[in-house]
Amino acid sequence: MFDKTKTYHRRKIVVVFFLCVIMLAGLMGRLVYLMVFRSDYYQEKADALHERERSIKAARGKIIDSTGTVLATNRTVCTVSVIHNQIKEPEKVIEILSQELGLSEETVRKRVEKVSSIERIKANVDKETGDKIRSYGLEGVKVDEDFKRYYPFDSAASKVLGFTGSDNQGIIGLEVYYEDYLKGIDGTILTQTDARGIELDGEAEERAEAVPGNNLHVTLDYNIQMYCEQAAKKVLEEKEAEYVSVIIMNPKDGSIYANVNVPEFDLNNPFALPEGTDTASMTEQQKNDALNRMWRNQSVNDTYEPGSTFKIITSTIALEEGAVSLDDTFSCPGFAIVEDRKIRCHKVRGHGSETFVQGIQNSCNPVFITVGLRVGAEKYYDGMKKLGLLSKTNIDIPGEAGTIMHKKETIGLVELATMSFGQSFQITPMQLASTVSSIINGGTRVTPHFAKEIRNDEGKLIKTFDYGSGKRIISEETSATMRMLLESVVAEGGGSKGQVEGYRIGGKTATSQTLPRSAHQYISSFIGFSPADNPQVLGLVIIAKPTGVYYGGTIAAPVLQNIFENILPYLEIETVESSN
Repeated sequence: MFDKTKTYHRRKIVVVFFLCVIMLAGLMGRLVYLMVFRSDYYQEKADALHERERSIKAARGKIIDSTGTVLATNRTVCTVSVIHNQIKEPEKVIEILSQELGLSEETVRKRVEKVSSIERIKANVDKETGDKIRSYGLEGVKVDEDFKRYYPFDSAASKVLGFTGSDNQGIIGLEVYYEDYLKGIDGTILTQTDARGIELDGEAEERAEAVPGNNLHVTLDYNIQMYCEQAAKKVLEEKEAEYVSVIIMNPKDGSIYANVNVPEFDLNNPFALPEGTDTASMTEQQKNDALNRMWRNQSVNDTYEPGSTFKIITSTIALEEGAVSLDDTFSCPGFAIVEDRKIRCHKVRGHGSETFVQGIQNSCNPVFITVGLRVGAEKYYDGMKKLGLLSKTNIDIPGEAGTIMHKKETIGLVELATMSFGQSFQITPMQLASTVSSIINGGTRVTPHFAKEIRNDEGKLIKTFDYGSGKRIISEETSATMRMLLESVVAEGGGSKGQVEGYRIGGKTATSQTLPRSAHQYISSFIGFSPADNPQVLGLVIIAKPTGVYYGGTIAAPVLQNIFENILPYLEIETVESSN
């Protein structure tokens, strides 16, 4: 019995011994694995415990207009931070930072006393203040140079350019659309510390320098933008309108020279609502909604009923389909009966007998109702699709709204009649400007755009934006006819107040009623171009909800006339006299 017990214990000892050997071998194997195969990983971990990293913000690329004028750039600012373990005189640090940064002592104390690797006290500090703080030589206080977006002309083209947030990333407009080109690559500063997190004396900083963003060169012309803004502000105030939009573009290639949407907002203070806004009674959601409304580009983000300017499209489709000729005659008694609807002409007594040419000069609704019904719903719808009206323009700023249109199968006679003179559907102003450009330029579709090219700060070309030659949407013959018709509207018809002495101008007026109709509010507009026989510039003016007189030919046409008087000589477009 004793021998059995002894043998049992010996076996137990042997098992335990072998288990210990196996465990020791496992530990040694693990140690070898960590020391040999994972050494780099753990070396990085060890280094990280003794390194503190701070970022160097990259300078954002500039936005530069077609004349070389800088529309968006950067200002050097500073970010002031503290490293808790390195502060030796906390009370002095709190007192000085509170005084220089204009912060309460309580706010600074909370951040200084917070135990963290690095704590930001304030960003976007002007450089002069940052340099002064640096001059105190406070241990544990870091002043790093940073960049803040700066717009030299404050509100100019605000709803096109857009702005950046506190992280210097684009939020709206071109700033966000071309973010990848503009943003650059941040750099880093590495400092060595001991186990307590205190920087080691004599150890140099390691710097990975930031790579600045590239510059965006755009088709906008600051001078044209200012001409348009002055004219738009004047009529906004005179007519107490809700907003005024102006688009000036090259109808041959879609380059946009100006896009004004007044009231604009201050790009250097984009979160400030207009003066006089009662923010005290607003909820946060209401404030956000108000900001979003303030930032909207009405030319691109919003749709409207175009009214009589759309008669350009009806005429184009009818001419292409052979549904009308210039000599066709019509009778206007002041209204048209379509099914059970009596649709009135703006001239209550009617225009009487008139040709198609006179019909467009008079902007006569019954003429265009007749023409639209001749074309028929299917061909009219297909014509709009061919012209590009049923898809977006693909303009290069975010948030473009699409056309709001009847489905083909739901277009009855009444719908077709109202569509023919620009009601019962909605498009964006930019879509109208682009489509009319395509109609008058010889018949090729253009893509409206702001970006021309990307260059670095040394001027090296990085990318050229190509918008294609555009596909043919109408014949050259129809395009020439439309130019002639629209010139006659200005020379002899309702667009006479859009004439500019010495230049051949074509154009069309419109006065459309907003929804609900019972509000009796209107949108007045005028679209014009010059020279009428070879268009080089096109403009569209929209005045939303003006008070008093609201007819497009009376209040919108003179605005574009005033703009053209300034920009046609500026663009060196020849006058009629000098071309003979």
